Amino acid sequence: MTKQIILTRRAVIASGIALGVGALAPAARAAAPLKVAGIHASPVENAWNSCLHKALQDAAKEGVIEYVFSEGVSGTDYPRAMREYAEQGNKLIIGEAYAVEKEARQVAADYPDTAFVLGSSGEAAGGNFGVFGTWNYDGAYLAGMLAGKMTKSNVVGSVGAIPIPEVNMLINAFAAGVKAVNPDCKHLVSFIGTFFDPPKAREAGLAQIDAGADVLFGERIGTADAAKERHIKSVGSLIDYTPRYPDTVFANAMWYFRPILNAAIADVAAGKPVGRSYTAYGLMKEGGSDIVYVKGVAPTEAQAAMEKVRADIKAGTFEVPKVMDQPK
Repeated sequence: MTKQIILTRRAVIASGIALGVGALAPAARAAAPLKVAGIHASPVENAWNSCLHKALQDAAKEGVIEYVFSEGVSGTDYPRAMREYAEQGNKLIIGEAYAVEKEARQVAADYPDTAFVLGSSGEAAGGNFGVFGTWNYDGAYLAGMLAGKMTKSNVVGSVGAIPIPEVNMLINAFAAGVKAVNPDCKHLVSFIGTFFDPPKAREAGLAQIDAGADVLFGERIGTADAAKERHIKSVGSLIDYTPRYPDTVFANAMWYFRPILNAAIADVAAGKPVGRSYTAYGLMKEGGSDIVYVKGVAPTEAQAAMEKVRADIKAGTFEVPKVMDQPK
């Protein structure tokens, strides 16, 4: 288990006004950074984990938290890592419970004074086990609207990790966006059976291209490598892949973890229970997700139609369908 530490610097600000020690002490205590641990099952360069990691790093740089983390933690080691960080006095633990739902909830029950806020397909539990989902499906739908007007073969493809609700919902939203503008377009779907295996995602993407797909949605990192190799366009998910693949990835369904993190930190700092869902803070209308795209790649009329729907989503007048069934 790889462990690294990021600590904030303590800052002292001179006000020029003579204040007693008693007046300064409460403010100093209130400003003390919260001790937060991140437990990443995959390397932090994995797209999903990188979203969490960046938000936590940024909060640490701002002096809001002290941040320690472990990456590449296996399912068998995950509960032990949770216990170790709780024993070390971390007040908030951020991570993922998808592969260890039962075990993670038991650890939380054993440490009622520690707040756990984890990515999960399940519900919150007790006062100290909060959950969040990765709901960047709004951006995926909008990217699908562009892809549906860009395909020349009338076949698009999606490469996903594992058919859990959050992944299913994302791929279904992309497909719905395609169908909204191109009802006759065929949609191919592949799952690689793991959350981090770029070579396997590349192979799945190549297979879809061989089957006729000329635009790929990469729910998993590695899909864009197949698109680049075969000179077709691709859509990224969670982070902005365009700088890495400037001639390949034309749009990205972004997800920003910071609004979720801010809400969890605020609850812990205020002594409020975290046993609730924080998922909604990641929605587009809350600023937690969006689409970023290269203008001029998709047809002008497709961009205009997409931007209209984007504005409607942000205004709350249009809702992208949330379909969590495994896509066919």
